[in-house]
Amino acid sequence: MSDLEREWREAQRELNKPGDRPEPSLKITRRTFLHKSLVAGAVTGAATYGWFPLISTLDLAYGAQAPFSFAWISDTHLYPKNVNTRFVEKATRAVKEVQAMKPAADFLMFGGDLAQLGDPVELRLGNDILKEITIQKRFIPGEHDWYLDMGKTWVGLFGSSPWTFEHKGVQFIGLDTVSRAPDYWSATKMSPKDRMGHMATLDGSVAGAWAGVGSDQLQWLNKTLSPSPKDKPIVIFTHNPLYEYYPPWNFWVRDWRQVHEVLKPYTNVTNIHGHTHQVLYNEIGTMRSIGMLATSWPWPYAPQGVPQLTKPMIRANPGDHFDGVGWAKLSVTAAPRVEHEYMMWRKDVYAEAQVDSGTGDNDNQILRPRIADQMWPYK
Repeated sequence: MSDLEREWREAQRELNKPGDRPEPSLKITRRTFLHKSLVAGAVTGAATYGWFPLISTLDLAYGAQAPFSFAWISDTHLYPKNVNTRFVEKATRAVKEVQAMKPAADFLMFGGDLAQLGDPVELRLGNDILKEITIQKRFIPGEHDWYLDMGKTWVGLFGSSPWTFEHKGVQFIGLDTVSRAPDYWSATKMSPKDRMGHMATLDGSVAGAWAGVGSDQLQWLNKTLSPSPKDKPIVIFTHNPLYEYYPPWNFWVRDWRQVHEVLKPYTNVTNIHGHTHQVLYNEIGTMRSIGMLATSWPWPYAPQGVPQLTKPMIRANPGDHFDGVGWAKLSVTAAPRVEHEYMMWRKDVYAEAQVDSGTGDNDNQILRPRIADQMWPYK
């Protein structure tokens, strides 16, 4: 066994101690799961379902002081209108549906990748579309928004991260997981467009392990959370998932172990992330992670290591560019719990047959050291 694999296994044992998991009183609602077999069997915890998810309703200890809802939109990947209007149409549809929510959402969270190539024209177009939503809005960047001008336009339009606010008993945190890539561009004298081109590639090898929280944000997160009760509901918004899903596509943050060390004392943490463009659910220690839809296009599932609690979304119809995409509505109830609903623009969200899901056979669900562990050292 290599030193890297030994380190990986030790991290898994530490983060997944026996009996260490989120609050177990989770339920499934008919709003999201329309399949009768699931609804009839929804009684207890994760072990009941195998790899069927528990993503519709998430219990947060003590919940909110009063019921409220918020909306999530991300990964619009806008081009200028003279290049491509399809993504504009889908972003506009999501915005209109959020604005029409009754009762209105308390706020909108935009989860990054507003633009496709970081062009100020794309970012301003996205800003103009999102202005149609009149409720409070919060933003975190994606890599597509950042690496043309290193975030200058993004910060000017939407502000910087990290940030935090408390709303009706729940602490919300926004982290920047995209701006701390190691400098791979200066030595080779890349132009800003060259740099952005590499960051816009899903499996680009030149950019390496760019996704990360960074030591400064880790210190900020620890300091921000330290006064909070250990059972306080905490929702952390990130562009990339805060765990190791599939590093070759940067479906992770490279310092995810350090993130979990900071979060380990808190028993009710939910991470809501974009970037993967797919329905995802995972639990590590006492933190839940929910992957969100894009409005632009659905990515396929990773070729290995899809979290076991994920109920994969059905394959998208390539002939319908509205298929397999959408936004999300999250309601925090006084019960207390959070009801999460994927607002996908299709009748069926989840794959009934595994062959329809694109996640391979059951062996694909086994958690194992990733290919990238052999390529990228952890810092």
